[in-house]
Amino acid sequence: MSLSNHVLEVSEFTGEGYQPLVDFGAWRVAILRYIAELEPHNITKVQRHNETDEVFVLLEGRCILFLSDCGDTVTNLSAVDMQPLKLYNVKRAAWHTHTLSKDASVLIVENQDTTYDNSPSIDLDAVQKEQLVAQTRVLWG
Repeated sequence: MSLSNHVLEVSEFTGEGYQPLVDFGAWRVAILRYIAELEPHNITKVQRHNETDEVFVLLEGRCILFLSDCGDTVTNLSAVDMQPLKLYNVKRAAWHTHTLSKDASVLIVENQDTTYDNSPSIDLDAVQKEQLVAQTRVLWG
């Protein structure tokens, strides 16, 4: 049996980086996969979303979420080694970034209007960058 696109839309993303797959109404579903700029030693910034939470679900591979408080600066970075198929809701205005293994796929659900305009980033200093690398070593060996 064949279904038309107005009944079922099937999408996939097997490339590198971030790719929105479904936009509908106020929400977006995307996939995040490995990209070299998210290797721990390449991460130079964290971002936050000023208007919305952002949900992450690890589908396969490994992913570490790095998080900081919601203040104007990044004061303390915590590392969360995501577990497959658990839902991680990063709250509005929390600074965050992530690193992924080369085989990782992460499902992201966010507001459709989440853009660079309402998602500022902030540069990490040398100590914070080294902290990300060290936390990754501790969690992943």
